[in-house]
Amino acid sequence: MRMTQIPFGTTDWSGVEPIRHEGDAGHALWRTRFFGPEDNRIRVRLVEYTPGYVSDHWCEKGHILLCLEGELETTLADGRSYILRPGMSYQVADGAEPHRSVSPEGAKLFIVD
Repeated sequence: MRMTQIPFGTTDWSGVEPIRHEGDAGHALWRTRFFGPEDNRIRVRLVEYTPGYVSDHWCEKGHILLCLEGELETTLADGRSYILRPGMSYQVADGAEPHRSVSPEGAKLFIVD
């Protein structure tokens, strides 16, 4: 990711319309903005998982993810598991380590990918 052609700006996330994404259980609300040129777009999201959320797929997209509220448990395809609490983050490269998340109590996340 190269951060180019992005003028200074602010985002009022309350004004970004949430899109609902169903999980195997529960759902996620994504508020999404894109920045930069079309051939190098950076996706920035404020994501809220409902209590009991279970992802419906193994993700291979790279992210930098910061937990703002709640708790997120992420399991890697090799069986390792990590729990994020507010103020904790993880980072993973595209195609590096498939991961899948659950949020028994719900969570709010800030994600850049």
